[in-house]
Amino acid sequence: MELLTIGDMAARSGVAQSALRFYEREGLIRSTRTGGNQRRYERHELRRIAFIRIAQQVGVSLEEIRGALAQLPENRTPTKADWARLSARWRRKLEERITLMERLRDQLTGCIGCGCLSLQRCNLINPDDRLAARGKGPQMLLNPPRDEPLPEVDPAG
Repeated sequence: MELLTIGDMAARSGVAQSALRFYEREGLIRSTRTGGNQRRYERHELRRIAFIRIAQQVGVSLEEIRGALAQLPENRTPTKADWARLSARWRRKLEERITLMERLRDQLTGCIGCGCLSLQRCNLINPDDRLAARGKGPQMLLNPPRDEPLPEVDPAG
């Protein structure tokens, strides 16, 4: 079994050595130690690191990542079926994030382009600040009206 040093893992994974130590402290990856107390990683830890990086990029919390990785086998490289089972758990969450990002993409130019820069005073999207009743934050993005179409905003004014 080929073991990799922390430097090798950092180079192969694109993750800083400090991040690898953090992942290990958090129980996301594992290493063994040499007689001189140097870390050595099994190659299959590279897949776990790749999974961690991708999951973080799409907004999955470390707690959720930890829970998912805890379901993987410890003494063997995870199979395609193992990874498929994990990804199925996050499908709905990822679809919700995609929807939110599409809304942001579709409305951001109009909201910023109109020049008022205030959803409280915006007569086009939020007349009389009616969205404040829905809660704090960007409600047109987080909680868009389901029964009324989103207003079109002409970025040209």
